[in-house]
Amino acid sequence: MNISNAEKAHILVQALPYIQKYNGKTVVIKYGGNAMINEELKSAVMSDIALLKLVGINVVLVHGGGPEITDMLKKINKESRFVNGMRVTDKETIDIVQMVLAGKVNKSLVQHLQKSGAASVGLCGLDGNMLVAEKLITSEDIGYVGEITQVNPKVINDVIHNGFVPIISTVAGSLSGDVYNINADIAASRIAAELGACKLILMTDIRGLLRDKNDETTLIPSVNVSEVPMLKREGIISGGMIPKIDCCVEAVRRGVSRAYIIDGRIPHSILIEMLTAEGIGTMFY
Repeated sequence: MNISNAEKAHILVQALPYIQKYNGKTVVIKYGGNAMINEELKSAVMSDIALLKLVGINVVLVHGGGPEITDMLKKINKESRFVNGMRVTDKETIDIVQMVLAGKVNKSLVQHLQKSGAASVGLCGLDGNMLVAEKLITSEDIGYVGEITQVNPKVINDVIHNGFVPIISTVAGSLSGDVYNINADIAASRIAAELGACKLILMTDIRGLLRDKNDETTLIPSVNVSEVPMLKREGIISGGMIPKIDCCVEAVRRGVSRAYIIDGRIPHSILIEMLTAEGIGTMFY
């Protein structure tokens, strides 16, 4: 599709009020799903973040890496097992999780973002005691899976203050020295609240919250967090959407102005959400 110079200028002018509105503000983006695996989508995400950084928006990128962890476990002939969507993480597995998330995945994203023009620093929850956790207690013991008890944002703020984009992998430490695997959506929500972010954006492989999960035209564009219990009772919020939406609700209740679930399969979905009137996905307020 060819766009005329006049149309390009119009797009830029439309973006100006949003650039002014968010200049100097902090946005936390949880990066995952297909946008993290597909190279074309990954490049679009990195260029979006670089552009936001260049126009004065402080972006904090929080990531998981489930498929990469599963691949590495396969290489050592270890089967992945999940309970209620959470990876069962024994001592050997947490070593792999730490190696893959804080090492391979994190540093790869640092390289990608720097190639797109934004200086970045790779961090994990262990750095500066950023994420403190204790063992998550569930009906079945799932090992070294943690629940965040404290977020210390100083190292993140220092990185932002020095002009870098923090890229954070979600492993955390306990007061007794154990290392825990943390759900990236939950970590992003808690980090956004502690930083006083104006937006939390969760990238997923779905359009957002649908009134009919089999019909993408039934997208619900905005939800007041007070409506969430009713939507759960009606079955509109169900299954894997429950924990994601709970993270959005938690972030808003902790002071984040807006939280969003957006479709990372759409190229430049971050820019569409941040810098246009239309927006994309579902907003929680």
